Amino acid sequence: MTLKAGNILEGTVVNITGFGAFVEIEGKTGLVHISEVSDSYVKDIRSFLKEKDKVKVKIISVDDNGKISLSMKQAMPLKKSVRPIEIDWGKEKEKQASPKDFEDRMMKFMKESEERLQDIKKNQDARNRGYRKNSSF
Repeated sequence: MTLKAGNILEGTVVNITGFGAFVEIEGKTGLVHISEVSDSYVKDIRSFLKEKDKVKVKIISVDDNGKISLSMKQAMPLKKSVRPIEIDWGKEKEKQASPKDFEDRMMKFMKESEERLQDIKKNQDARNRGYRKNSSF
């Protein structure tokens, strides 16, 4: 099989660096960048790969100089897609608050806010009583 973009092949890891792994495929060596190792974040590539591991890779590109870019994550089979949540908009409209309900919630909020403000003022007044400066100087 020729080395061209899109092909999925099996290769052997020959060297691991901090930025990726070199994989030998069909007698040539290509690079799997650390960002192409897994779908999840890869902090240390050595936790995913060891030298002489057999891995499946997809050829991303082969440039004019013969550099081969590879991807392990693109060679993995696609995960089953998760269906989006279906929303019945008719029921959503029924759930919306009526103007009266909104006013009740607003009144409750205002009352709780006023109570909290009064508590804060009481606490500040209690603290300030012990620290009043004498103005007779």
